[in-house]
Amino acid sequence: MAAGSNSPSPQSVFLTNNCNQRMISVPKHEMLIDSHAHLQDRQFSQDLEQVMQRAVAAGIGKIVCVGYDYETSREAVALAQKYEQVYAVIGVHPHDANTLTADVISKLYSLARDPKVVAIGETGLDFYRDLSPRELQRQAFVEHIKIAAELYKPIVIHDRDAHQEVMDIVKKEKAGRNQGVMHCYSGHLPMAIDLMKEGFYISFAGPLTYKNAHKAVEVASRVTLERILVETDCPYLAPEPVRGKRNEPANTLHVAEKLAQLRQKSLAEIAYQTSLNTSRLFNLGN
Repeated sequence: MAAGSNSPSPQSVFLTNNCNQRMISVPKHEMLIDSHAHLQDRQFSQDLEQVMQRAVAAGIGKIVCVGYDYETSREAVALAQKYEQVYAVIGVHPHDANTLTADVISKLYSLARDPKVVAIGETGLDFYRDLSPRELQRQAFVEHIKIAAELYKPIVIHDRDAHQEVMDIVKKEKAGRNQGVMHCYSGHLPMAIDLMKEGFYISFAGPLTYKNAHKAVEVASRVTLERILVETDCPYLAPEPVRGKRNEPANTLHVAEKLAQLRQKSLAEIAYQTSLNTSRLFNLGN
């Protein structure tokens, strides 16, 4: 950029300026979207109908149900077929990377034919638990990126204690060519900016509400609101004030309230913008 230019830097495009942000006029009844849930988890096997009812009562208009192996991906599609407000993401979690055989890949392509399958994942790297060998995690991650590219679908990424390697693979493989989301974001601000440059959205879950969530709070406070999603990752990571209990989509409200507090916005504004972002990413329509 030439000296004295008034053009914004590439980084500033993705950062907020609270003084200059346009206020968004939205109706008070604006619905939220839980952009990452695991409704097929066995913890919901006895009361899923009640969980869905509580979600509606809390103003959760849509739920993206994410698979973490072939069977749970199949179940996510079945739930999306059963419930109008549910959409499916199919893939194999890095914990189960050693199960991503050629047969499973073929089955994922078959599942992807369903019109309610909106993305591929969750995939990525988890070097915290290391439940699958790291090299197999890397191979599975790249394979998911190829599937998403071939199907023209966004990708949902899980990253735990593997920030640099995740970024290296994202850039090398052009993982964001059809956009994507880094779910339950745990990285720092420079990484978030790099991800957005690569075509990614940043999603926040219950940990945003925790007292020690300094990195997440900084990122949620500073990146452009047009690239932020909210989620539960239920049944895990319940937010304050229900931390320690089973999480569920209704609790998306607590994450959104925290984001509204950080951004000095109304809940309706946060619901409007994050739902718009999620709908754009996953092509959910109205």
